[in-house]
Amino acid sequence: MKRNIIYAILMIAPTLCMAQSELLTLEACQQMALQNNVEIARSQAQVEQMGYDVKSYKSNYYPRLNLMAYDMYSTAHGDLTITGGHLPIYTLNPATGTYVPNVTPNADGSYTLNQYADFPDQKMEYKVKNVFMGVLMLTQPIYMGGKITTAYNMSLIGREMAELNVSLTKDEILVKTGESYFLAVKAKEMIEVAKKYKTLLEELSRTVDNAVKNGLKTRNDKMKVQVKLNEAELNLTKAENAYRLARMNLCHYIGRPLTSDIEVASQDYTNETSFHPNINKTINITGRQEYELLNKKVELAEKQIALTRSDYLPNVVLTGGVMYANGAELAGKKLIDGASASVGIGVKIPLLTFGENTNKIRSAKSKQVIARLEQEDLNEKMMLEQQQALNNVEEAEKIVTFTTSALTQAEENMRLSKQQYEVGTETLSDHLEAQALWQNCYASKIDAICQYQLAWLKYQKSKGEIGR
Repeated sequence: MKRNIIYAILMIAPTLCMAQSELLTLEACQQMALQNNVEIARSQAQVEQMGYDVKSYKSNYYPRLNLMAYDMYSTAHGDLTITGGHLPIYTLNPATGTYVPNVTPNADGSYTLNQYADFPDQKMEYKVKNVFMGVLMLTQPIYMGGKITTAYNMSLIGREMAELNVSLTKDEILVKTGESYFLAVKAKEMIEVAKKYKTLLEELSRTVDNAVKNGLKTRNDKMKVQVKLNEAELNLTKAENAYRLARMNLCHYIGRPLTSDIEVASQDYTNETSFHPNINKTINITGRQEYELLNKKVELAEKQIALTRSDYLPNVVLTGGVMYANGAELAGKKLIDGASASVGIGVKIPLLTFGENTNKIRSAKSKQVIARLEQEDLNEKMMLEQQQALNNVEEAEKIVTFTTSALTQAEENMRLSKQQYEVGTETLSDHLEAQALWQNCYASKIDAICQYQLAWLKYQKSKGEIGR
C-alpha cells in the first residue's frame, strides 16, 4: 500500500511542477521588460530633467528681484576744516523792500565791506565706523536680441528629443526581448524534436531487439541502433540545457530572477496563423523615432544660429529698486540714515568685436550644414535598412515554406522506409538515415519559423511600428 502511494506521488510530482511554471507570451515578456529596464528608467529621468530645464528657461521672461545687503566697519577717520572770514551784513532797502549787502563797489570791480561779521574757522571731525547698505533691485528684460525666446524654444526641442529617446530605447528593448524570447521558443521546440526522434529510435530498438532474439538480425544492427539512441539521448540533454539557459537569458531581460520558473508559449508562434501574409512593401521611414530625432537635431542647429547672433544684438533692460543706507559720522552726528528709490533703463550695444561675431555665426551655420548632411545620410541608411528587413521577411517566409515541404516529404520518406525495413527490402542504415533526415528537416522548420518571427519583429522596428 505504501509503495503504491509513493509511486503515485512520483507520478504526480512532475505534473505539479509544470503547473507551477508561469507561461509567458511574447507580449507579456515585452511588457515586463519595458517596466523593469534600467535604460528606459534612465531615459525617463532625462525627460524629467529636460522638463525642469524648460521651466528654468521660461523663467527668463519674468522680472528678477534681488536683495543685496552690505555691512562694513572701518576705523578710518579724519577732519574737515572750513576756512573762516568776514561775512557782509544785509540792510533793508526801503525803496525795493529787499535786503542788500552793506558794501561799497570799487573801481576795479571789487567790494568794500562797510559792515561785516567775523566767521571763525570751522573744524569738523568725521568717522566711518559701521556702514550698512541694503538694496532691493528689480530687473526686467525688455529686449535681449531674441536670446530668451530662442533658448526657451531650444529647451522645448531638447525635451522632445528626450521623449523620442525614451521611445527609441523602448523599441530596442522590444527587439532584444523578442530575440531572447524566440531563442527560448526555438530551444523548447528542439526538446520536442529530440524527444520524438528518441521515441522513434526506442521503438526501432525494441524491434531490432526482438529480431535479434529470433535470429533475424545480427548484434551489429543492435549496436548501430544503440549508438544512434545514445546520440539522441545526448542531443536531448543538450536541448534541455539550451532551453534552461535561454529561459535564464529571457529572465535577465524581463527583470526576473534568473532562476525563475517560467515557460514560453511556443505553440502561439510556431504555427501558420501567427504569420503575416499581407505586408505593405512601401518604404517609409517617417514613423521611426530616429527620423524624428534627426529632424529635431537639424532644428536645434538652426536655433543655435539665432542664439549665437543674439549675443551681438542690443540688449535693453529696465531696472528699479529701493536702497537703504546707514552709517558714517560727521561732527559727532550720523551722516547717512535713510532710504531712496531709483528707476533706470540699461542699453548694451556691441560695437567692435574684431570679427568674433561673424566667425561664431559662421561656425553655427557650418554645424547646421553638418546636421543636414548627417540627416540625409542616415535617412538613406534607414531606407536601406528597411528594405533589407523586408527582404529578410520575404526570404524567411520562403524558407518556412521550403522546410515545411521538406518535412512533409521526410515524414513520408520515413514512413515508406519503415515499411520497407520491416519487410526486409531496406537496410537498417538506410532506415536510420531516413529517421535522421526527418529529424534535420523538423529542426530546420522550427529554426526557420523562429527566424521568420524575428525578421518580422525587426521589420516592424525598421518601420517604427513595433509595440504600436
